[in-house]
Amino acid sequence: MTTANLAYETLKRRIVEVELRPGERLIERDLAAELEVSRIPLREALRLLAAEGLVVLVPGRGALVSPFTPGDVRDLFDVRESLEALAARLAAERADAEGLARLRACMERAREAIARDDRAAIAAANADFHHELVAISGNALLADLMRPLDARLHRLFRLTSDRDPGRQSEEHAELYEAIAAGDPGRAAEHALRHVADGRQDSLAVARGWSVENIDPIQATHSRRRAR
Repeated sequence: MTTANLAYETLKRRIVEVELRPGERLIERDLAAELEVSRIPLREALRLLAAEGLVVLVPGRGALVSPFTPGDVRDLFDVRESLEALAARLAAERADAEGLARLRACMERAREAIARDDRAAIAAANADFHHELVAISGNALLADLMRPLDARLHRLFRLTSDRDPGRQSEEHAELYEAIAAGDPGRAAEHALRHVADGRQDSLAVARGWSVENIDPIQATHSRRRAR
């Protein structure tokens, strides 16, 4: 793994798991020292994160963690309702034993995480379930469309981890059963309902932690890191 990729993976994990919070200033000097890398690979890592919507770059001033406002959450749910319903329909038509086993493994990891009340692990397992759902749909173009959303979904699930994890687990199980039964219509219906049911709860949570009116230029004006 290159130095830039290592910095990218480390910062991505810290943003997704909310160690670096929405709107937080990213000081290159501090990050380079923390990660023990030079500025060049760090800047490459920040560009990769910006392409995934996790970081905002302000030319000549620096970077900050993307605010991820309620408006961002609404946009993400709008896209998810269409694409994940399609993924579920295709998965029910095309899933093989290996793909179904991967979905079951995600659900089992989520149940184990719920049992020990590990919110970060719950979020990761749920994000993996949705990733695998797209993978087993067997549609390369759909996978390409969804890939840039993977990090945002993981971040969403982590930021909204106070939602009822038991209910989410039940909904995943219902969706899995429809896919395993080879019922495209029922699978799409469950996927759409599952995404739609989480919209209002996620928006309500988002209003509590988001930075709605942040000015990236003003936020990157100071040389000191601010939360």
